[in-house]
Order: sequence, then C-alpha cells, then structure tokens
Amino acid sequence: MATLQHLLDMPWMRTLLGVLALLALAWLAGQLVRRILLRVVSSVTRRTAWQWDDALFKRRTFLWLARMVPMLIVKYGIKAVPGVPAGVESVVSGIVLSLIALFAVMAANAALSALEDLYVATPRGRERSIKGYVQLGKILVWMVGAIIIIACLIGSSPLSLLAGLGAISAVLLLIFKDTILSVVASVQLGSNDMLRVGDWISMPDDGADGFVIDVALHTVKVQNWDKTVSTIPTWHLISQSYRNWRGMYESGGRRICRAINIDVTSVRFLADDEIDHLRQFRLLGDYFARKQKEVGEWNEALGEQGKLAVNQRRLSNLGSLRAYMQAYIDAHPQINHDMLCAVRQLEPGAAGIPLQIYCYTSVTDFVPHENVQSDIFDHLLAILPEFGLRLYQQPTGYDMQAGLAHVGDRQAESRSPSSPGQ
Repeated sequence: MATLQHLLDMPWMRTLLGVLALLALAWLAGQLVRRILLRVVSSVTRRTAWQWDDALFKRRTFLWLARMVPMLIVKYGIKAVPGVPAGVESVVSGIVLSLIALFAVMAANAALSALEDLYVATPRGRERSIKGYVQLGKILVWMVGAIIIIACLIGSSPLSLLAGLGAISAVLLLIFKDTILSVVASVQLGSNDMLRVGDWISMPDDGADGFVIDVALHTVKVQNWDKTVSTIPTWHLISQSYRNWRGMYESGGRRICRAINIDVTSVRFLADDEIDHLRQFRLLGDYFARKQKEVGEWNEALGEQGKLAVNQRRLSNLGSLRAYMQAYIDAHPQINHDMLCAVRQLEPGAAGIPLQIYCYTSVTDFVPHENVQSDIFDHLLAILPEFGLRLYQQPTGYDMQAGLAHVGDRQAESRSPSSPGQ
C-alpha cells in the first residue's frame, strides 16, 4: 500500500492517470453520442415528413458532427490534467482543433451531397444537374478547411496564411487552371441551358455520340450507342462545337430524309390504259383529274401543233409516282403534318434519278421512328412496278450470270440447223 501511495504521490503518475481518465471520458462520450444521440436522430428523421433530415442522416452528416464531441472534451479537459507542460498542452490543443476542423469539413461536404440528393429527387433535378456547383462548393470548403487546419497545427492565424497566398497566386492559378475553366463552362452551360442529363449529343472531335449520363465540374460523361462511355472535359463543350438532339425530341418530329433511285431507262410517258389503271388508286384519283384537265388545256392552246404527240404535254410514270409518294406521306397517320412534308426529284446521276422524301415522323424514339421509315419505303419499293418503273441497282453476280446465259442461248440458236441462213 505504501508503494502504491508513493506512486500516486509522484507528479508524473498523476499526470498519466489524468491523461488516461481524459481519454476514457472522451471515448465514452463518443460512444454515447454515436449510439444514443444518433439513434434518437434516426428515429426522429423517420417519423418526420421532411426530406432534408433523411438526406442529412443518409449522408452521415450527424455522424461527422458527433465525432467532434470527444475532440471538444480533450480540448477543454487537457487543462484539468495536472502536470501537463504548457508546450504539450499547446501542441495537443492545435492537433485537436485541426481534427475538429477536419470533421467540420467532412460534415459540410456531407451536407452538400445531401443537398444534391434532394435536388436530384425533384422534377427539375432530373433535367438539370447541379453536380458541378456542388463539387465547386466542396473544393471551396476543402480550401478553407485546409487553411484552418494548417493554421491550427502551426499555431498561426488563418488570416496571415491568406495574406501569404497572394504571393503565390500565379502558381495557384496554374494549378487550378482546369478547375477555373470548368467553373466558367459549368456556369455557361447551366445559365444558357445548353446541356442536361439525358440529352443526346454528338461530338465527333471527342469521339462522343450518345446520351449524357453525368455532368460534373470537370467532366461530362456520355454513354455512346455501343455502350462505351466517353469522358469529355467540361470546358470542351464551350470551346468546341457539338450537336444537341434535345430540340428534335421537344419538337415532336424526327426527320426522314431518304431517296429511292429510279432507273433512267424505265422513265416514259403513260399510255391511256395505264392512266386508267392508275386512276383506280385512291390516292391518285384527284391528281389525275386535275392533271388531265391542266394538260388538256395546255395542248388545246397549241392549236394544230398540239395534235402532234411530239408537241404535246403528257403525263409520265415518274411524275405520277412522285405525286403518289407525296399523297402517301400526306395521308400517313404517323407523319407529323404540322411540319414540312415534301417529295422532290434530285439531280440525276450515275445512280439513277433520286426521288427524295423529306418529312418528319410523329414519333421521336429511335426504334419506332425506324419502323415507320422502313414501312414507308417497303411500300414504295414494292409498288414501283405498278408505274412501270425499275429501281436502279448496280449489276450483281447474278445479273452477269443471267446475261452470259442469255448470250449463250442466242449463240446456240444461231448455230442450230433450223435457224435461218443454215
């Protein structure tokens, strides 16, 4: 007992026991706060109708604040420990303050993340992303936190450190060049509504063609059609050109701009019986009634010269097909008739005479649009023989084989004894 009493009377032993007691108290306080206070907070957040407290709890904001309690106990309890030198007390106080500042920074970052979660859950948040602004806020919080932490560790004032940063501002600008450019780009993209999550953009210079899945401070992620992901620096979107297809979806129409090429050798004037046959088409009845009247008046105005076929104006199978194509898209239920609908003949070339359809479908999604476009051209390609027209197609191996077989048959007929001249 005497030995124990002797040890307790020693100054260093009292100091050691005080330190151990202080650490035990801080640990116990931390456990109580985490296990009791956080359970109470969790129960309250589940029962309230507010969403912000649930978001803060999910992002562990309260947990980071709870971790500050043991540090505060150490900060103010170290003064009550006997025999602690003033220098040691100052060092411990600086370390504890820096940890408190660190936990405060983590709590602020968690609160910013909770704010982003709340915004994303809103209808506007599904279109416009504030992730870049949240990341910018986190960078500023970390910068302020780093200054405070360093000031606590070296025992200096944060204002004096801020004054020293002015001398190295050029270096800081060089280090944070991309961040500054990204901040400016994020502000311009957001204020001008140039980009949203879910937009389909095409940016060939960066190999991106697909839907925007994430808009952050430094990068924009685009999921391409082949399911790869392209990462584009945010400032590229204001320094380079790109195409945003959002306007197409919002307009309610997706363009069809495709032509069928007609074989030039199949173009001719229509005979009377062919006109009678085509007049039976529901879509061409009004066309032939109007055109025959117009052509008849034209030819009558020519007088005697109008009786010659070479001087007459006549209806062609190509013009009749063009009129049918126009009437067909005008009557199609899945074409947006509030937008331009036209069929035009392009300049003839080595691939025949192109008849181009230029219109907009009333569906904008990729698969329904392609189905409508394919159905239209399936019908038009199949109906070409009704007009006596042929689709232009370059010769294939089958065409060559059929041609050679025909030549062989002709030569065989010319050599047969029953053929003339034998």
